[in-house]
Amino acid sequence: MNDSTTELFPKAASKAELEDGDVLSPRFSSDGLITAVTIDAADNTVLMVAHMNAEALRLTIETGIAHYWSRSRSEIWKKGETSGNMQAIKEIRIDCDQDCVLLKVETAGNGANCHTGRKSCFYRVLETTDDGRPRLTIDETDKPRFDPKTVYG
Repeated sequence: MNDSTTELFPKAASKAELEDGDVLSPRFSSDGLITAVTIDAADNTVLMVAHMNAEALRLTIETGIAHYWSRSRSEIWKKGETSGNMQAIKEIRIDCDQDCVLLKVETAGNGANCHTGRKSCFYRVLETTDDGRPRLTIDETDKPRFDPKTVYG
């Protein structure tokens, strides 16, 4: 971490401070990322799981809008900037050892959080076929709310 990250997110002095203290000391992985689980503030539906680097976490805290790190594009991504479905932060929590962030959000626009146009990225259910093989089926209650081809090209 660079000096500005250390100023914003100081390293915890002890395990007790990390687990019970009042200082935000996120433990980013060796690649500089922390896992972010995002849920709907109204009904607790798991919307998505993504990653944040220190800059994305800082921007999220400062703006009140969810920002993530795109591993595929290697850049900060402001959720909903293209689709209009921005995620307004209602609450941020961090887990016991500060290596995972939980975002409770209210999604603007049509409420879609997945690039497939659905409310949640978790729209498929794992089932087992009669011969014991795993198979994915689509949860028909989470229908697309927009056409991704129209929004993303």
